Amino acid sequence: MSLPTTFAIALPDWFDDWLADQPERFPAPEDRMRAAVELSRLNVERGTGGPFGALVTDERGRLVAAGVNRVEPDSCSSAHGEIVALSLAQARLGTYDLSQHGALELATSCEPCAMCLGAIPWSGIKRVLCGASKTDAEVTGFDEGERIEDWTGMLKRRGIEVVTGLLQDEAAAVLRDYARRGSRIYNAG
Repeated sequence: MSLPTTFAIALPDWFDDWLADQPERFPAPEDRMRAAVELSRLNVERGTGGPFGALVTDERGRLVAAGVNRVEPDSCSSAHGEIVALSLAQARLGTYDLSQHGALELATSCEPCAMCLGAIPWSGIKRVLCGASKTDAEVTGFDEGERIEDWTGMLKRRGIEVVTGLLQDEAAAVLRDYARRGSRIYNAG
């Protein structure tokens, strides 16, 4: 019997063009969230995955890595935008513990699902910016899994600052557009 011994998640073909158009820095939290929402929107418009985007930046707002949801294209249930961005940041910096490179931040177009919430503390991220809410995703049809009610407090107790609702309307609009297009809600409850 032959079993797979490796797997890879690749960003879509359009990503390099997006990256070439980005500034050297995303100075304000709104700039970083705007980029995460744009990634989610492009992923929907180009039909290259689910309506979620994320980026990891350093303390000065410089892009370390970015990701979009690749669950369906790569047949991988863990290929959420946040996981892809965190994994690419870890690959780029050569460590599973991103805290070794300062107070890195994750900007994500939607609050983390249960899986991504679990990955955040272990990644070494020190700040999380969230756009759309868990409710926004669930109203669209996504099953975001169980989270403790005080998930932001749990992260804070672990030294991770959380900002929610940043550009929420713009981020939620991408989720609604995805559903309106009739795109598959791959993990509907």
